[in-house]
Amino acid sequence: MTTAPGRLREIELFAGLGDEQLAWVARVGRPVRLTDRQVLFEDGEPARHFYVLLTGELLITKVIDGREQVVARHRADPPDGPRDGKPRAADQYTGELPLLTGEGYLAKATAVGRVELLAYDRPCFLDMLARCPQIGAVLFPVLAWRIHSYEVQASRVALLSGLGGLAAGLAHELNNPAAAAVRAAGELRRAVPELAAWSVRWGLVSCDGERRALGRVIDALSSDLLGTSHAAMGVAGMGAAGVTVARVSVGAGALADADAADQIVDWLTVRGLDESGELGAVLTDQAVPMAALTEVEERIRPEALGAAVGCLALSLHVRALSAEVSEAGQRIQDLVDSAKSYTNLDRAPEREVDVREGVEATLAMLAPRLGGIKVHHDHAALPMLAGYPGDLNQVWTNLINNAVDAMGGSGELRISTRMEGGSVVVEFRDDGAGIPPEALSRVFQPFFTTKDIGRGTGLGLHLSREIVTQRHNGSIEVTSEPGDTRFTVRLPLRPAAVSAIGAAGL
Repeated sequence: MTTAPGRLREIELFAGLGDEQLAWVARVGRPVRLTDRQVLFEDGEPARHFYVLLTGELLITKVIDGREQVVARHRADPPDGPRDGKPRAADQYTGELPLLTGEGYLAKATAVGRVELLAYDRPCFLDMLARCPQIGAVLFPVLAWRIHSYEVQASRVALLSGLGGLAAGLAHELNNPAAAAVRAAGELRRAVPELAAWSVRWGLVSCDGERRALGRVIDALSSDLLGTSHAAMGVAGMGAAGVTVARVSVGAGALADADAADQIVDWLTVRGLDESGELGAVLTDQAVPMAALTEVEERIRPEALGAAVGCLALSLHVRALSAEVSEAGQRIQDLVDSAKSYTNLDRAPEREVDVREGVEATLAMLAPRLGGIKVHHDHAALPMLAGYPGDLNQVWTNLINNAVDAMGGSGELRISTRMEGGSVVVEFRDDGAGIPPEALSRVFQPFFTTKDIGRGTGLGLHLSREIVTQRHNGSIEVTSEPGDTRFTVRLPLRPAAVSAIGAAGL
């Protein structure tokens, strides 16, 4: 059944056609009718037809990061004038871009209610453009708008995806130090009153010389067991303030094993110092060597020994907990600093960029994803270059994420930076499965992905190329074979920076 030419003249794409042209367009178009929720075409399906919408509405969706998202709506009777920048004619047809490029459909189209369309296969579509140049005057401006809208949408989706990944990574990385700080702070609330009680008891039974002697032992053990933190040393040495402490290897947990615990408990039991067993547990947890207890016994009178050991144990316990809180706080601060370096939230958009710093900050942000990956760093001396550090960090993020996905969560990633001529070169090399040869030429196209449907956005490499080529006047290349995929980014320096390299002899 042929659609009446008069009906087609109401469509903006065909409004300028002559009667003969309109009759031809009506004759070669194949009518298509869809019921509610019927799919017209799927995302990635080979593009075979250009569709003109006669009645109803099409919902255009795409699965991004596992969720189906609405990217557009096409209506047969759109309101007059552009809507949010969308040309009116863009509502009335779909499928021209993949037909012209020879690629698959970029999204899924589903009928909303009853829908009528005209379908033109590729030969008819190309013939239409040749027979009816008036159509090109409408179609190509719309095509330019669609491409621009894809770029804008790609940037927005990649930004949100990147922020989501950053937030998830930060939450994961912050969880461990935050939990450690909370746990240690809780234990401190219980331990400090106990230390105060033991200190009062110790003060009542000790003399000045004994208090000084115990203080030196506590300082020596604190330095040994907290400051040099579990270094394996197996030899006797001088502690703080000249107190001799026999140091033993604690890195392998020797003092935490059953034999060491038994020695401490036996020593306390023989002297009647720990009926509850709590002091033995604390001394064992703090890896206090038997030689230190012998040192205390030699310097303290028997009647004051119990209070001395209690004060010793709780002092070390409180100091260790305080160190845990401090270390956790420092780890959190390091993560915040890495996040600031990664996002450059406190910097101007364009500035002098330290490429190595950006790569390392990105690795810090992606640490949760790199658990099974062995990362090799090979950084040469590099000058600063003028650019957009936040954007470049997004490039590093995309390339590292792709490598991790390609390796299936385990393997080796080699990242190198070097100078070649007047450009900084950054190379990411993984030993994953590689990119299929037929896909290699398409990896930088928007919405193209070799991952399973719904995984990733298909935008990361496209945006990476745009950032490198458009914003930094550089290049990005890929080579791949099983076990060896390399993405190479080249970022040219400004002329002044190139001269500085020569002067510096880099």
